[in-house]
Amino acid sequence: MRLPTTPQRSRMMSSIRGKNTWPERMLRSILFARGFRYRLHVRNLPGSPDLVFSKHRAVIFVHGCFWHRHEGCRYTTTPKANSEFWKQKFQGNIDRDARHAAMLHNLGWRVAVVWECSLKQSIDHTAQIVEKWLHGNEACLIVGSSSLPQAAESEPASPAAGSQ
Repeated sequence: MRLPTTPQRSRMMSSIRGKNTWPERMLRSILFARGFRYRLHVRNLPGSPDLVFSKHRAVIFVHGCFWHRHEGCRYTTTPKANSEFWKQKFQGNIDRDARHAAMLHNLGWRVAVVWECSLKQSIDHTAQIVEKWLHGNEACLIVGSSSLPQAAESEPASPAAGSQ
């Protein structure tokens, strides 16, 4: 396999969208169908959250597992070429995400992070979890593929697990 040159890779990476991604659009459409109304990418809030539910004083970030480094996820890979650059880039993303979440909490907003892998696994179940959270009063929510029951059922149980 031929590796792309620096200008080619730069062009490819710059074409990756930050807004209106497939996971974000899927979550938006199902929440809208369930009667939720929201604003998109509100720029005057820290981090420009993907979905803002003013009525519920809640925001949702839909994070890609690769770019935002979903720990333990199979989609969280690191490119081998120029790995030091990527480590710094990813750490910057992690730090910025934490900073934005803290700022939103300080402003009185409830913050949810929905990981891309949860939507790839089950859009409906992810939306159910988010809907329940929106109707509740918990300050934060994180939905990853491990939050969904299908993930636990699909993993084979180890014989030692029952004896502990």
